[in-house]
Formats: sequence, structure tokens, C-alpha cells
Amino acid sequence: RRRAATLRAAADPTSAAAMAAAVRAGAVTAEALTVAALRRLTAAEPTLHAFLTVDADGAMAAARAVDAAVAAGRRVGPLAGVPLAVKDNLCTAGVPTTAASACLANHVPAYTATAVSRAVAAGAVLLGKTNMDEFGMGSSTERSAFGPTANPWDPARVPGGSSGGSAAAVAAGVTPLALGTDTGGSVRQPAAHCGVTGYKPSYGRVSRHGLLAYASSLDTVGVLAPSVADAALLGRVMAGADAFDPTAVADAVADYSAALAAVDAGGGAPLAGLTVGVVTDERVAVDAAAADAVAAAVETLRALGAAARPVALPRLPSAVAAYYVLAPAEASANLARYDGLRYGDRGAAAGAATVGELVAGTRGGGLGAETRRRILLGTYALSAGYHDALYGRAQAVRAAVAADFRSAWGGGVDVLVSPVAPAAAPLLGAGDASPTAVYAADALTVPPSLAGLPAVAVPAGVCGVTGMPVGVQFVGPAMADALVLRVAHAFQGVTDWHRRRPPLAATVAAAASAAAAVV
Repeated sequence: RRRAATLRAAADPTSAAAMAAAVRAGAVTAEALTVAALRRLTAAEPTLHAFLTVDADGAMAAARAVDAAVAAGRRVGPLAGVPLAVKDNLCTAGVPTTAASACLANHVPAYTATAVSRAVAAGAVLLGKTNMDEFGMGSSTERSAFGPTANPWDPARVPGGSSGGSAAAVAAGVTPLALGTDTGGSVRQPAAHCGVTGYKPSYGRVSRHGLLAYASSLDTVGVLAPSVADAALLGRVMAGADAFDPTAVADAVADYSAALAAVDAGGGAPLAGLTVGVVTDERVAVDAAAADAVAAAVETLRALGAAARPVALPRLPSAVAAYYVLAPAEASANLARYDGLRYGDRGAAAGAATVGELVAGTRGGGLGAETRRRILLGTYALSAGYHDALYGRAQAVRAAVAADFRSAWGGGVDVLVSPVAPAAAPLLGAGDASPTAVYAADALTVPPSLAGLPAVAVPAGVCGVTGMPVGVQFVGPAMADALVLRVAHAFQGVTDWHRRRPPLAATVAAAASAAAAVV
């Protein structure tokens, strides 16, 4: 009876910080939290397909190890017992890591990505690996070799991408924390579409070691969570220098949670003295719901003590074009290793008589259409006669975009605010007709990625036509992660958009509670 009561208490997820505190205090066990999370996962998966691999045995073993440490009076980390989902392009030793590609369907790494290992060392319990667009190349999680993920708010709609599985798992209440990756918006856009918080750290703030690379100069490991407070907790755990990644910055990492606590203790005007720049550009079309969400967010920030003024980023419309030269160019180099010789499942190349046939069969049969398209785009951009005209020019645009942001900071703006996406989540299949239209929807998330800046996407409204969530993003100077998290947390302190959950979350929680009641 006592075990059943404990499981019932763990069936409804709360914040990661509260979960970990309860485990450390002995009020609930990590095992109970894990059992409840696995039951929620089981209840949600027929609708969502958010997970590609579930490691139930590994999760239970990890949870019991946390409980043993608590029972022995040993120190446990800030994520003690907290269930965690990990995007399937982050390596996990002994657990499949496929990047949602048939080419890596049987890939089981021998090591764990630094970001994941740091979360696990802090006590997090890995539930499994989440679905994504193949190698991160997409914005809907429909470009997975293993089928699409659905949006918890409306299963007929996309959850966004490429970290759609992670965002859907958090939105549905399966887990309070999930890791994603963000190359041009792949944490922030699914966060907005699923009504959760998405934190993209500054480039170099979190190690990329163990991340299956898409575009190495852009890839960033980020967090999906119900709130900024939880995202900050995991983000701080992952951050810092890493001997395995020379791009990981060695600068001291701020105490993000302390920065948020200062906001909570700051009284009625916690953002006094800050100036928020409102990104405005008629050349980037957004619908009424996205525009209204930003306008309302600006008024909220003013009420919190911040000043606000419009800011123009002159190269904003050019950023997407530059990104879709640079990212595919890097992808064409990074994915060259998937040739059936070094990496890549050879099943599609069975019977190949030459190395050329082996490589062609492995790539042609193992890589999806969108991945092949981007590799071809990148290879073309790097080819003789086009390198300077395309790749070199895109690099110049990237530098100009970064200069636009520096001008904003130098002009007295502390943080920028803009929509995350031009509209709420579209229907599944809506982007099939025009890949370029899908690319254009990245217009507001790509610029901070090109400049390597920290950004936090938060729920900020609902589309009156579809009932789907709408988000805004806050962007700050490089390595000013604590500042951006602080502003986003202050916003969430006086709004309730992040507390709203899709009906599926209640169904999933009820299923977990019902299962616990019969233990």
C-alpha cells in the first residue's frame, strides 16, 4: 500500500527542481518517479511517437542508484531522480543513437555525449531517446526515417523540429526535462509549437562532444522544459569547458538559478534598468497571433520595469539564404563519413561489387530525401567555381548579421524580443509541397544561430483560429545566458502561458495514476 501511494504521488509530474528536492529529502524515491514517467510514456506513445528508444531497464537501475545514495547519506546532484529524455543525435553509451536515420539504424555508441553525461552525473535518469528530423535537417519532425511525431495539442499538426520528439514529450507531461539541439532554431521552434520553454545556449557554452554533427559552427545542445527555471537548472549543469571539445568556452559559468532567484526577490520591477529591443521588419511576414504575442509580451516587460524600443536588423531577411548555404556546406563534409565503410548501415548496399557501389547504396538507401537535398546543396556551394560566389558570400552575410546584433547591443539594447515562428504549428504534410517555404519560416530563429547568441523561447499566446500555442523569443549578447534566462523568467513570473497544458497531458497523467492505483 505504501509503494502504491508513493507511485500515485509521483504520477503527476511537477517541476524538475521540486522533484529533485523531494528525492533528496526522502519524500519520494527516484524509482517511483521513474516508474511513473515510464507509465506516462507508455500512455502517450500511441498518439505521439515521441521516442525512438526507451531504456526502461537502464532508467530503473539509474533511479535505484540515486535512491541508494540518498539512503546512504551521500550527496546527490541537483537533478537527483529527475526523468530526462535525450534527442537521438546525442550519443549514449550502450543505447542506440540513430539521428532518426536508417543509415544509423543499428548504431550503438561506446561513449556518452558530454552534455548527457553531465546531466546523468547530476542525478538525472535517462528514459530514452527522442524522435527528430533526420540528422537535425528539418523543422517538423516529419523527416525521420522512423515516422513523424505528433503535436500534443493537436495530433494532426507537427510538433516542430528538429527536436520535436523532445518538445512533445515535455508538453505531454511525460518528462519534465529533455535535451534537444539547435542549429537554426531546432529547440526554440518546437518549443513554441508545443507550448513549452526552449533554451538555446550561446555557441560554445555547452560542449558538442558526442553530438552527431550537422553543421559544426552552428550546432548547439539545448533544453526543453516546462519553465525557464527548469531549463536554467539543466543548462547550468551542462555548461562549461570540455577537454573533448575545443570550441567549448572556458569562461566561468554564471549561477543561472541564483540569477532567477534574484528576479523572484526583486519586487515589482525586476527588470528596471534594462532596455528591450523589439525586432521589427516588414520584410519578414508574421501572422496576427505571432505579432499580438510579441506586442503583449512587450507590455508585460514594460510593467516589469524594462524600457522598450523598436530595433531593426538590416540583414535579417538575408540570414536564411546565408544559413541554407553554410549549414548544408558543413553537412556535406560532416556526413561524408556515412559511407558504409566508416559508418552507415550497409543493408541497402547488399551485393555491392565495388567501393563506389557500396557508398552509393549506403547513402542512397540510408539517407532520406531532405538530407540528400541538403548534402547536394552543400556540395554544390563548395564546388570549384562556386565556392567564393556562394560559400564565401554567405560567410560575409553571416559576419554582417553578427555585426547587426553588435550594433544593437552597442546602441543601448540589452535583450531583443521577437516571434519564434511566423505562425503556429501547421498540419502534418503541409510543408511537403515547398521546401523553400519551410526554410523561409526560419527567418527569426536563424539570425541568433548565425551569431552564436543565447536565446530562450517561451509560450506567449494562443492562435485564435487553431487554438495552438504561440511563442516569443528573447535573445541576448554572446555568453549573456544568465541575462536572457532572467528576462524570460521574469516574464513567466507574471504570465501563465507556460502553465497551460494540452488535453493529452491530463489523459497521460490519469493513465499513470490509474496504473499506480493497481500496484
